[in-house]
Amino acid sequence: MNKVIVVTGVPGVGKSTVIEGALKQLKTKGVEYELIIYGDVMLELLKREGITHRDEMRKFPVGPYREVQREAGKQIARVAKRKPVLVDTHCLVKKPEGYYPGLPRWVLEELKPESIVIIEASPEEVAGRRTKDTARKRDKEILNEVVEHQQLNRATATAYAALTGATVRIINNKDRKLSETIKEMVEALR
Repeated sequence: MNKVIVVTGVPGVGKSTVIEGALKQLKTKGVEYELIIYGDVMLELLKREGITHRDEMRKFPVGPYREVQREAGKQIARVAKRKPVLVDTHCLVKKPEGYYPGLPRWVLEELKPESIVIIEASPEEVAGRRTKDTARKRDKEILNEVVEHQQLNRATATAYAALTGATVRIINNKDRKLSETIKEMVEALR
């Protein structure tokens, strides 16, 4: 089987909401994906290291972090052998040392994604959504940092595509246009 679609976007862009809506619509049409949140798989692996919250992961040392990424990729690839998988993740993780690839080469080699979908929104929309999300312990970023992160995501997704032969699609998640965004995501997942 091995159908893997990666969906990515900066924190607060609304990626999870778009994915949830698209998967619900696809299910009514008989198309089902196994949704795997890459960060949740990593968190389960990092619990043995005392990490208890996803937002603490980016502060974990890079060396052991890489090994956890590799193991998470292997686990997801095993699921993809049985059914289509949609991986909810980040192209880049903003760590104290700088931006770090969310899917380094060794993870991409395990996953072999067919397509990479980037969810974007205006920096103002992202900032507003982050402010409303009290369940997460996100760092506050100024608008210029959101712009930078989205630009780097595009470049990184393109590099991932060059390494794997995957396609790249950008979907804009504008405020009050969620149904249109979900429709475009459904088209990307067919």
